[in-house]
Amino acid sequence: MFVIDMASLEKVGEFGSKAWGEACAAAAVRILEAADLPQNFEWAFTECYTHPPARLLEGDREKAGYYIMVKDGTISGGDGEPEEALAIRGFHIRARWAAICNQSGAFYGREGFGKRREGEAALRAAIEKHVGRKDPYGEAMPSPFYWPDTVSTPLMAGSEVGNGLHNIAAAMQIPSPEFADLPVTEMLVPDFERMTDAQKADFIKLLRL
Repeated sequence: MFVIDMASLEKVGEFGSKAWGEACAAAAVRILEAADLPQNFEWAFTECYTHPPARLLEGDREKAGYYIMVKDGTISGGDGEPEEALAIRGFHIRARWAAICNQSGAFYGREGFGKRREGEAALRAAIEKHVGRKDPYGEAMPSPFYWPDTVSTPLMAGSEVGNGLHNIAAAMQIPSPEFADLPVTEMLVPDFERMTDAQKADFIKLLRL
């Protein structure tokens, strides 16, 4: 039995929305609280989705993203990208919203993760070719990734059978309208090469390039 019952989850919001991020953080906190982490263990996770649609920043919300933090024997999480969490060694990500939104709604285990990465690499290469420059997204990670077994094991538990934090997040994600008519891969990664010229132009705008 896993900590989170997938059958109990409901769609709560778009990728990067406040409701969705808070739900993801709450699920992660429950999982880590059940993991009996070492008392002196410190770790944090932040995901910040840059250049999101304006609707995701309504209500004076400053950033689209969520965090998990393990500090001083307390496990917490919620909306945003707090400096306190960023200051702790962990897994900190910044990515353009449009570059990862749609595929984050796919369900997968190890094999599917590999297919997603292949699709994302192909998407990046196609975008580079289209705009004529390397590293078109230009998102720098806040710090080197630290993803120890202490947290990765509980957070990823059951991923091969449909559980695990990624699939939990996917189960609560509502599709975003910008991707409704775009060609996508098996893992829902936008397929730039199969887009029409108009779709390519719209997607480049969505990426804010």
